[in-house]
Amino acid sequence: MVFRRFTFFLGIRVALVGIAVAAAVWLLLQPGYHSATLLSLVTLLLLATELWRFVSRTNREIARFLDAARYADFSQRFSFANVGTGFRELGDAFTDILERMRSEREAREIEVRRLHALIEHIPVPLLTLHGDDAIELQNNAARRLFGAAAVTRLSDLLQFGASFHAAVAAAVPGNRELVTFSVENVEYQLTLATTEVSVAGSNDRLVSLQDIQTELDLTQAQAWQDLVRVLTHEIMNSITPVTSLATTAVDVVDDLRLKTGPGSPLAEDLKDLHDAIATVARRSDGLMQFVNSYRQLTRLAPPEKKRVPIVELFESVGRLAAAEWPERHAELVQSVEPAGLDVFVDRDLLEPVLLNLLRNAWQATLHTEHPRIELAARLNRRGNTVIEVSDNGPGVPEELVSKIFVPFFTTKEGGSGVGLALARQVMTAHGGFIRALPNARGGATFSLTF
Repeated sequence: MVFRRFTFFLGIRVALVGIAVAAAVWLLLQPGYHSATLLSLVTLLLLATELWRFVSRTNREIARFLDAARYADFSQRFSFANVGTGFRELGDAFTDILERMRSEREAREIEVRRLHALIEHIPVPLLTLHGDDAIELQNNAARRLFGAAAVTRLSDLLQFGASFHAAVAAAVPGNRELVTFSVENVEYQLTLATTEVSVAGSNDRLVSLQDIQTELDLTQAQAWQDLVRVLTHEIMNSITPVTSLATTAVDVVDDLRLKTGPGSPLAEDLKDLHDAIATVARRSDGLMQFVNSYRQLTRLAPPEKKRVPIVELFESVGRLAAAEWPERHAELVQSVEPAGLDVFVDRDLLEPVLLNLLRNAWQATLHTEHPRIELAARLNRRGNTVIEVSDNGPGVPEELVSKIFVPFFTTKEGGSGVGLALARQVMTAHGGFIRALPNARGGATFSLTF
């Protein structure tokens, strides 16, 4: 209908131009019609101009529509109401097409932003490895994993361990493996999974890295809790009647000794019997106290976390530590960087852990000529808060580093093996971990990462 109207109006204008041409030619051939000839030529010029305007105006509008579609200029509007071509419906169609294109583009952009937001907030680090060994970090989790380190090429992964670099470089799509990720001499266990993605003819590898260190620590702590719970239950069931009967036997022997008197021929035997039973009672009571100390590992209350300024925490722990060795002139150095650093923890659980680590450091420097203990807090490259307790003692032998956090294990005479195991459990409850590392002064550094 629209094009029929256009043809109709175009035909009228062409016919009028033809008539004007014929009239002008006829008048030119007739002598004495100069004014009429001039008028016919002017009329022909006007009709030709109208025909050109009629055609070109529509063409300009169509060209404007095509440019608007090409450059996504959805602000254009088309109205042929005053063109005189009968193309008003065409102008409305152009406007409607651009409006639909705008709506579809907005819908796609919203969907893309939604997908980007989902990827950004996925807790699993994602990175894309391109064919030219370029690396693109896809979300916040990946940027937090690598911290302030610049990671744009495959070779940049060497700073996190040669094994980690090799695992990513050789990752096979569809495979899942366990890799070691090292930052500031602290190792993390990650699961690495790879998927091949083909986009615009380019085959890339999408690598996901999931930090399972906390889950491993939690699982191990839970296993030790279950073991300790069973052992303490069975030991307490067995030793409680022994302790009770031994105490009763001591009282019975004491009564017999009073009744028989010191001059009795049984006095010496009763004394030996008393000493033997008292030893059994004393050792049984000591074993009960030892077992009760391990019950702390299975009765740790969930942490009630609050924001605690680390400077304030260090001052409190430092005063308690100084009170334990007032006559020992061990140098205790505290540092917090930045000064306003705080940590989201249960202070009642963390303070005993720090105090126990300071106590261990003090004991480790008993035979050091110039004992020095450092209590420091900082942010690591991944943006995590780290508290470190360091000393210049003999350090922890490398073969014992993996054992010192195990319940029941101790290297100190008279030690219970509870302190470091409990410290590990407190850190696990806070979603962090504790590690023992060597330091530049040859001593030990216990690092608490939150």
